[in-house]
Amino acid sequence: QVQLVESGGGLVQAGGSLRLSCAASGRTSSRYAMGWFRQAPGKEREFVASIRWSGDATRYADSVKGRFTISRDNAKNTVYLQMNSLKPEDTAVYYCAAVYGSVAPLRPSEYDYWGQGTQVTVSS
Repeated sequence: QVQLVESGGGLVQAGGSLRLSCAASGRTSSRYAMGWFRQAPGKEREFVASIRWSGDATRYADSVKGRFTISRDNAKNTVYLQMNSLKPEDTAVYYCAAVYGSVAPLRPSEYDYWGQGTQVTVSS
C-alpha cells in the first residue's frame, strides 16, 4: 500500500503561482510512476501531468503545457507540480496518483493509489 498526501493548494490571483507537493509513504521502496489530475465542479477528473519513476520522461495536458512543471525527488518520496501563470480555469481539486511500474498513464483508471486532493482556486 502507498499513502499519498497532497499539500500546497490555496487561493491565488490569475497570473500567480503555486507549488503542489505530494508526499508518499508506505510501500515506497517499489518503483512507481506518478500523475497529477484535477477535477472541477460538475466535470470529470482530467489528466494534468505525469512523470516516470526515473524522472526522465514527463507528459502534460495541452491546457497546461508551458505553464506547469512536474518533478520528483525520490529520496524524499515526493512529487511536485509547479504551476505558473495560473488562470481561473485552473480552479479545481488537484489529486496526485501513483501506479507501480515505469509507465506513467494518462487515464485515471490506470492508477492504483490516490491522495485526498488539495483545492486550488484562481481568482480573476
